[in-house]
Amino acid sequence: MSSKKIYPKRSLGQNYLIDENICRNIVNSFNITSDEEVLEIGPGRGAITKYILEKTSNVTAVELDKNNCSMLEEKFPGLKIINKDFLKLDINTLNKESKFRVIGNIPYNITTPIIFKLIDDRVLIKDAQLMMQLEVAERLAAKPNSKQYGIPSVFVQVFSKPELGFKISRNCFYPKPKVASQLIYFDFTESIENKIKNTEFFKKLVKSAFGTRRKTLKNSIKKLELDLDKVKFDFTRRAETLSIQEFIELANSFS
Repeated sequence: MSSKKIYPKRSLGQNYLIDENICRNIVNSFNITSDEEVLEIGPGRGAITKYILEKTSNVTAVELDKNNCSMLEEKFPGLKIINKDFLKLDINTLNKESKFRVIGNIPYNITTPIIFKLIDDRVLIKDAQLMMQLEVAERLAAKPNSKQYGIPSVFVQVFSKPELGFKISRNCFYPKPKVASQLIYFDFTESIENKIKNTEFFKKLVKSAFGTRRKTLKNSIKKLELDLDKVKFDFTRRAETLSIQEFIELANSFS
């Protein structure tokens, strides 16, 4: 693909994949079968779309850039294209025979909102494989007692099973981003959500606990107005020291 014909928009956080081998490897590692429904986020000019279409014709591409939509229509006649912001897309409205498998090279500036949307729509999604900033991917897979461990880490590891894939050099993109990228896989069928008594309360607790990282749990969850005396727990600890299991047990003890 010639860089002269590509005009990425900074306002949309566009960095196009231009390495054919990487594009092929990304799709091959997702193990798509012909009967599966694939939802691609931000296909751009179709760098990985063409390899997805070699695996299945059941592809829905969600692209915000109108120029890219026109190019995709020309390149891939019959491809179902939705010209919309993925964050505003109601996945329930899409015709589908089975749960979606989601793939995409997503903009760095809206990575976390996209992840949270996938979690919210998890009943409609089997799994996802996304390219994102290396640091963000590491944050999602982070363990307790680390600076990276936070709300996204807990949510992703509770509502899916994340697995880091291969790193992608900044040289594989045009324009070159300032950071390296990472492929990360999320299996929403391996959720441990069934261990939680009240999912909405669990989310509120985790968000409050990390709302002020430097404070103890006693202070950070104060606004939830819970009776801490009824629960056996050391509330002088900080949120980043709690394991996923401890967060679940703590939420359940209040539920």
